[in-house]
Amino acid sequence: MTSGPAPGRRAERLLVVLAIVLAPAAGAPDSEPQQDGAGWGVQQLMRELGAVKRSQSRFVERKYLKVLKAPLELRGTLTYVAPGNLVKRTLSPKPETLTVEGDRLTLESTARNGSRTLRLRDYPVLWAFVESIRSTLSGDIAALERFYRVELEGGRARWRLYLVPRDPDMRAVISLINIGGSRDRVERIEVQETRGDRSVTTIVEESR
Repeated sequence: MTSGPAPGRRAERLLVVLAIVLAPAAGAPDSEPQQDGAGWGVQQLMRELGAVKRSQSRFVERKYLKVLKAPLELRGTLTYVAPGNLVKRTLSPKPETLTVEGDRLTLESTARNGSRTLRLRDYPVLWAFVESIRSTLSGDIAALERFYRVELEGGRARWRLYLVPRDPDMRAVISLINIGGSRDRVERIEVQETRGDRSVTTIVEESR
C-alpha cells in the first residue's frame, strides 16, 4: 500500500497558495501585554474587530525566500464579508483568486486555466492558517484560541497580536503569526515559517 505525503508537508505546499502574510518576524513579547487603560484588552479588541461587517482593502505582499536573492512581490485586493467570507484577488504578477467561504477554500488561476476547491477540515494545518486571519477579522477569540496561544501587546491606537500554533504539525510549518493594526483595522500580518522563509503583507483599507 502506497501512502500519501505526510500531513505536514502536504499542508506546507497548500499554505503557499494563501500568502496573506509575513514580515520580519518579531519574537513573542517577554513582558505582560500592555493595555490601553484598565478596560481595554484582547476581549475589547475582538469586539471592535467583530463589529466590522465588510471591508475592501488593497494589499502588497513581499515574500522573502532563502532560495531567492530578491523578494517576490504580489499586489491585489482583499475583501472581507462577515461572518467568515474572505476573497483575496492577486492582480500582479499573475491573476489569481482565493476564496474562503465557510469550510471551503477555492483557488482560481488563469495561469493554470482552472480552479481547485478544498474542504478545510480535511487539511487541519491549512484550516488553522486560514483561521488566524479570518477569526481575527471576525473577532472570534474562541476560534483563535482553539488553534493558537494568543498574546496581545500595545494599546487600542497601536496593537499587535502574537499567535503561536498549538498543534505540532502546524508548528512544523509556521512558528509565529504576528498581526498588527490600529483600533478596528488590521494593517499588517506577519508570518515566520519554521524553515526560515518569511513574508510581509501590508493592508490598506479603502472602504466598508
